[in-house]
Amino acid sequence: MRSINGRFGGLPFQVTAPGGIWLHAVSVGEVLSAVTLIRALREKLPDTPIYVSVTTVTGHALAVDKLTALTDGVFYTPLDFCFAVRRVLRAIRPSILVVMETEIWPNLWRETKRTGAGLLVINARISDRALPKYRKFRWFFAPVLALPDAIYAQSEQDAYRYLSAGAPREKLHLGRNLKYDFEPRADAVADDLRAWIETTDAAEIVIAASTMPGIDATDFDEDVLTLDAFETLAARRAGLLWIHVPRRPERFDSAAEKLRARGIRFVRRTALGELQLPGVLLLDTLGELGPLFAHAGAVFMGGTLVRRGGHNILEPAFCGKPVVAGPHMENFAEISREFTEAQALVRISAAAELAPALEKLLDHGSVIGRKARAIAESKRGATRIARDAAIEILEESWPTPRHSLLAHALFTPLSLLWRWFSHSGLERKFARRQTLDAPVISIGGLAMGGTGKTPMVLHLARACAAQGKRVAILTRGYKRMSTEPITLIAKGDQAPVFDTGDEAQIFVRAGIAHLGIAADRIGAGRRLLETMGADVVLLDDGFQHRQLARKFDLLLLDAQDPFAGNAVFPLGRLREDPSRLARADAIVLTRVQRGRDYRQLLRRIEKYKPGMPVYYSHVEPETWQPSLPDGKAAAFCGLGNPASFWATLRKLGIEPCYRWAFGDHHQYRPNDLKRLRHHALHAGATHLVTTEKDAVNLPAGADELLAPLTVHYLPIGVAIDGDAALIDRISGH
Repeated sequence: MRSINGRFGGLPFQVTAPGGIWLHAVSVGEVLSAVTLIRALREKLPDTPIYVSVTTVTGHALAVDKLTALTDGVFYTPLDFCFAVRRVLRAIRPSILVVMETEIWPNLWRETKRTGAGLLVINARISDRALPKYRKFRWFFAPVLALPDAIYAQSEQDAYRYLSAGAPREKLHLGRNLKYDFEPRADAVADDLRAWIETTDAAEIVIAASTMPGIDATDFDEDVLTLDAFETLAARRAGLLWIHVPRRPERFDSAAEKLRARGIRFVRRTALGELQLPGVLLLDTLGELGPLFAHAGAVFMGGTLVRRGGHNILEPAFCGKPVVAGPHMENFAEISREFTEAQALVRISAAAELAPALEKLLDHGSVIGRKARAIAESKRGATRIARDAAIEILEESWPTPRHSLLAHALFTPLSLLWRWFSHSGLERKFARRQTLDAPVISIGGLAMGGTGKTPMVLHLARACAAQGKRVAILTRGYKRMSTEPITLIAKGDQAPVFDTGDEAQIFVRAGIAHLGIAADRIGAGRRLLETMGADVVLLDDGFQHRQLARKFDLLLLDAQDPFAGNAVFPLGRLREDPSRLARADAIVLTRVQRGRDYRQLLRRIEKYKPGMPVYYSHVEPETWQPSLPDGKAAAFCGLGNPASFWATLRKLGIEPCYRWAFGDHHQYRPNDLKRLRHHALHAGATHLVTTEKDAVNLPAGADELLAPLTVHYLPIGVAIDGDAALIDRISGH
């Protein structure tokens, strides 16, 4: 799978579908806050792609660890240059960009809005240090801050700061702090670490969390200051376990050197061993601090004895633990003020006060811990606010692909010609349309490429057969090799792919309807009815086949890309103008994402034809043929919309070690299979997965060419919301 550094606009993963959510988180704290939000979004929108971008190596490592199972991709945010941002936007095609906290990236924001996607800022805050810059350059930031659809500030103070920086008042909302929705889980401590802590038989535990270096040469180093406090406490408390947690990975080794130089007994988290107390556990890993707070008797929050502005105290507060903080809490001024006024936080003004403050908390800190938990619990709700705002903006957005000026200059005249010829040609055919001696139901689309027509035809064929009707299907047999102008196949009979083409072969294998295959579907229909008979005829891909009269026109629109680039071929993939959907008797939105209401799309359909019946459908995977074995899978397909297959695999919990998308209706040759085998084996695959359509396009001898890999294909069905109502509408039309 191709991987390009995300900082320059590439993505290290395969995009499964357009129309998703791009969440931009910067710091480690934001990544941790994103976990709860993404879980909430997943509950409401289980099928909607979610991508997370980060800016730091530490943040990326943590995001990969914490978010891989919840998201469709984690990548580095592209540099804020238009060319890099556009490349990511073209690849992901998000419906909304959600930005966390303080990051203002002018080009990222502008380019996102230019695509028609929504833009939401959540957990927004402006620090004391950044505020003067924003105010000084208000002339620059005001137009950028007008771009978001909404800005949800952490506090009233932050909302005022955004207002003073130039944000429009009507877009500012109070959204609370996502970190208040942190869920403390003591059982989340890794098994080996929890067992090690138990073996130390510690009488009490102190955590020095996120210690920081000084901001300049005149400032202090919190590793030094906190270890001074440890030595003071260790002299009086023999059962003390001190958990020392430097904020940055590059400080792990220097902290170990300081411990060694002082002769302090310690072990590193990455090399657990026997430790005689009093002693120190150096936590030299990422993402393990939060669960440890539940085991502490007292906590010092780093970044507060040096001029760093402090770190968030909410995680230990939720665990009901008393916290000591130094004088520098500027980054969390409102939180620290509220906790301090409620006597739920101990503030010290100098490092010499740290050891006495911690000792007092170890002896009598339970009341302060209970107060801290009560305040933290009362501030919950930010996740629900952010989730609801994101979903609202997602549904109100209408992202469209942006074509280059060169593409417009070259293809717009051709698109206009195509539109004129297709419209005039269809009108002429409509005037000369002919009938069959059985009602015809057309199933088709506006766009070139896959919209799920084949499984929909099969679904309707089964529904008609269940009503006791004899069913026939007319299809053109795209890419079939037979020279026969018309091929008729009775229900249950077999025929080679050579005579049918790949999609028609799926109809043959289903064995539920007679089949007529020809470019001349009127002639094929008449011969089929004369020789085999049928009560109803399903016209596959027939929306533009106007010379054959039909009883009912069912139009399929892919909910993820309903108007295929919003332009007629060759600028886009539309066969005709979107307004022509008014010819339909009903519309089925295919590949819908559960939880979405698609209100913007429904408005556009209503504009073209008021009162149009619209039904939702989604892919319903059937059973792997043959059964899927254990091991790693490599995936390949030749579809008009390969992203739909990748998304189906993801829903089934299959993450291929290698993917290869061929062209639509690809006829596989021996060399294709040899290359596929080579790449799949190199990636460690033990078997191959593909679609039923691709399985029928494999050549004779494919098993030998791919050995030792085996091929497994997945038949696809559809599930329609309001299925019975749609069948009744078609039957009674």
